Amino acid sequence: MRQAGRYLPEFREIRLRNPDFIKLCLNSELSSNITLQPINRFDLDSAIIFSDILLVPYALGQHVNFTKNKGPKLSELNINSFMKINKEEFSKKLIPVYKAIEITRKKLSKDKSLIGFIGAPWTLLMYMFDLKNNNEINLNKFNEEEELRKQIINKLIEYLCIHVKNQINAGVDVIQIFDSWAGLIPSTYFNEYCIKPNKMIVDFCKKEKIPVICFPKGIGEKYENFNNLVRPDGINIDYDIDPDWAKKNLKNVVLQGGLDPNILLKSEKETIQGATIYIKKFKDIPYIFNLGHGLLPETDPDRVDKLIKFYRNFNE
Repeated sequence: MRQAGRYLPEFREIRLRNPDFIKLCLNSELSSNITLQPINRFDLDSAIIFSDILLVPYALGQHVNFTKNKGPKLSELNINSFMKINKEEFSKKLIPVYKAIEITRKKLSKDKSLIGFIGAPWTLLMYMFDLKNNNEINLNKFNEEEELRKQIINKLIEYLCIHVKNQINAGVDVIQIFDSWAGLIPSTYFNEYCIKPNKMIVDFCKKEKIPVICFPKGIGEKYENFNNLVRPDGINIDYDIDPDWAKKNLKNVVLQGGLDPNILLKSEKETIQGATIYIKKFKDIPYIFNLGHGLLPETDPDRVDKLIKFYRNFNE
């Protein structure tokens, strides 16, 4: 959940010297270095490769630009070249990512997992077609060329599976699927744009015998239906999901996360109280202690350190 990033001074130092974010993600040595920063600092149980979900649209021919305080902006999608993209060419563009995984796996101790990840098709679609206005979907844009978007979703699934397979071959132990904007899918399209694509990729991961965690952020009580139909090995709950509800309704799955990252900006006492709720609620079921979204840039690394130590030394 953004383990390495803007809250770490050692990351900010590298970022200052590397203003082009996509180039930074494609620098294998630096990507591996950044991946290991939180491991070196906090001795976490897992590392997640430093990369970005938008490297897939980049490898499929879209120009991706990150602007400070505005986020990513993608060039207009050339449908013809997108549909004709060569699988070898796609993988070749992402070789630096796989190289970073190989380097990291060698440096990482055997008792620590290395997580690879992808963005879910819907979330990628939101960026590729610029369908998001602030935190809402542009419905007028969304309703245009629906048939074309279905073709693109299918193509995305195909290439995301290639990206997953390449990450497995490079040495990851787990795959996480981030559907960051799943909460914006209109209800009538939920099955088509969230359930089906995620399930196809989860089924592919199972065929490849790699554990897979899904994070369909913002879908509320649809989490239950998602879990029952998609059947991932793990499911990351966001901070709007009540832990009691999650424990009661999300079965046959490892639960992960839930803690609001904002709690790390509050007093130490409030942070500990919030963490205690999750630790106690899920003590008797398979649970990975984590956040319900990414760490915020203004988070003090010392607070993260104290939270990890509190969790590890927790006694009722």
